[in-house]
Amino acid sequence: MEYVFTADEARSLERPVVTAAPEFAVMRRAAFGLAGVVAAELRTRCGAVAGRAVGLLVGSGDNGGDALFAGAMLRRRGVAVTAVLLAPDRTHRGGLAAFAASGGRVVPRLGAVDLVVDGIVGLSGRGALRPAAAEHVRAVTAPIVSVDLPSGVDVDTGAVDGPAVSAAVTVTFGVRKLVHLLAAPRCGRVVVVDIGMPDATTELACADDAEVGAVWPVPGPHDDKYSQGVVGVLAGSEKYPGAGVLCTGAAVAATAGMVRYVGTGGAEVLHHYPEVVTARSVDEAGRVQAWVVGPGFGTDDDAAERLAGILATDLPVLVDADGLTVLAARPELLDGRGAPTLLTPHAGEFARLTGSDPGPDRVAAVRALAADRGVTVLLKGRATLVAHPDGRVMVDEAGSSWSSTAGSGDVLAGMAGALLAAGLSPLVAATAAARAHSLAAILAAGGSSRPAPTPISASVLLSAVRDAVGTLRARAGEAGMAESPR
Repeated sequence: MEYVFTADEARSLERPVVTAAPEFAVMRRAAFGLAGVVAAELRTRCGAVAGRAVGLLVGSGDNGGDALFAGAMLRRRGVAVTAVLLAPDRTHRGGLAAFAASGGRVVPRLGAVDLVVDGIVGLSGRGALRPAAAEHVRAVTAPIVSVDLPSGVDVDTGAVDGPAVSAAVTVTFGVRKLVHLLAAPRCGRVVVVDIGMPDATTELACADDAEVGAVWPVPGPHDDKYSQGVVGVLAGSEKYPGAGVLCTGAAVAATAGMVRYVGTGGAEVLHHYPEVVTARSVDEAGRVQAWVVGPGFGTDDDAAERLAGILATDLPVLVDADGLTVLAARPELLDGRGAPTLLTPHAGEFARLTGSDPGPDRVAAVRALAADRGVTVLLKGRATLVAHPDGRVMVDEAGSSWSSTAGSGDVLAGMAGALLAAGLSPLVAATAAARAHSLAAILAAGGSSRPAPTPISASVLLSAVRDAVGTLRARAGEAGMAESPR
């Protein structure tokens, strides 16, 4: 698990390291890492380092100093480096002196260069780029390497409310920051440079593929269909029969020991998945170890009563889609519930549940809902957030937007429900399902028979779930992580 830090947390970790070191020592260490990344990019993109040209956009803070020190190091490797000083009177004095001594040139405007280093603003920056900086960024045609974060992007929310940099690579120092996950498309490839900061933990984290593969439940030598987890799926209707098929199929693909489907779409579900046990009502369904309720099952009084009955049990329950709409109208259904509960809204459903959309600070919003309702909340998005009532938040950066298609949420619900039935906690089940779902979308969109990724539908995504789980488990094996018993 990799911990992810806010700007304030990162500064608190960095401060004692800087204080204990000689002047500019930590900055030079950071700049050395930055210069190494820039040199590697030049080699990859241009075939050489010496003789190439790099431009620096230099602001008034430490990020500008990092850029200038890195520029001086690149000069010593034969790179022609020019710099635009956006705040000449407040330019970092040590960095500027090193840059000038190396033969770097200060210019009013960047000319033709192979790469641009964005050192405009750092962790303390807020808001969009100022007009002068925005004008220089608009003129850039070369790939950009950003220092710490793309300037103009909010470091703690990833929000952009005006002109901002879009980087090919972002080089950050010590620890990964929230912006690198919440605004991943703006950040490009993220490289974390070690500057001697101590190991630390925080309430924000992301799980890597190997960890997810290691916790994914697999059958052991003494398992049977009941011990592997029986999940009940209450989804679909005459109006939305596909929701039941997608949700149930995802539960099957996620290796549930048994899937029991309840609803009017039993015949259609059995047509696709004959291993599923179907029933018309909850009373006829038989024993389950977790429920998934809501995808396409309606929002009328009958749906509300069915949801109320499920939430009155002491079983883990995942509520999605129409179930969330019902819950928004009847929030009292969660009152007094002590069993594990997972809500999986997208932004619109979140707004129905809370009365307002998540806003730019999605982390704060999802934390507040989880704490207020005493449940785990998975807020869908390119960066999916999973919040525990105690304030912990797991972040899954999908790596693509291929899952932005109708029905993909039904697939995610079925996967997470199967993991709940296998005994995983809502936080772990939601995090693991989100990671596998993201990977399945990438695999489905970029099959080996196609020269480039292709838009997909939810059914195509579902067909890639087993391969995604297998890939995650293989990565766990490569990392030497033991499988998690059921």
